[in-house]
Amino acid sequence: MLDAIWILSAIGLVLGAILGWAAVRYRVQDDPLVEKIDAVLPQTQCGQCGFPGCKPYAEAIAKGEADINLCPPGGAEGIERLAELLGVEPKPLGEGLELKPKAVAVIDESTCIGCTLCIQACPVDAIVGAAKQMHVIVAEQCTGCELCLPPCPVDCIHMVVEAENTQNWKWRYPVFSIKDVTEKAVTEKAVTEKVAK
Repeated sequence: MLDAIWILSAIGLVLGAILGWAAVRYRVQDDPLVEKIDAVLPQTQCGQCGFPGCKPYAEAIAKGEADINLCPPGGAEGIERLAELLGVEPKPLGEGLELKPKAVAVIDESTCIGCTLCIQACPVDAIVGAAKQMHVIVAEQCTGCELCLPPCPVDCIHMVVEAENTQNWKWRYPVFSIKDVTEKAVTEKAVTEKVAK
C-alpha cells in the first residue's frame, strides 16, 4: 500500500515537472499593449463595438485596425483612459453610436417563464435563476450591455436607467485645466523688477 503511494507520488512529481517545463518552454508571448488596452475596457463582451468581445477589440486597437471611440459601455471615461494609455487625442464616441446613460436590466417577475435564455446570453453572469423558475438580475454586476433582451421570448426584461446619486454623478460640462498663475505672476514680477533696476 505504501509502495503504491510512493509510486503515484513520484509519477505525479515527474509529470508536474514535465508540465512546468512545457509551460515555460512553449509559452505564447502576448502583446503587453493588448493586455493594457483590454484592462481599460469594461469587459462587458457586448459586441456593441463591432467586435465579438473586449479582447478582440483590444487587439484591433493595438494593430491600428480600430479606433478608440467604439465602446459605448466604456463611455467618455473609457475613451479618455484609452487615449491616455496610447498617447493620442481623445475623440467623441464613434459615429452611429450613442452615449447612453448607465442602465441595468430588470426582469418582470409576473411574466418570466424561467427559460434560462437570458442567463446563457449574459456575458458577466449577472442573472441568477434556474429552469422553470423566476430569474433575478444582480444590479451591481449588470453592465447594461442589453444582450439579455433579444433572447427573451416573452419580453419580460427591460432596461431601467440608474438614478443619479453621489456615487455615480458626473460633471456634464467640459473640464478646463487650471493653470497655476501664482508662479507666472511671481516670475513676471521678478522680471519687471530686474528691468526697472
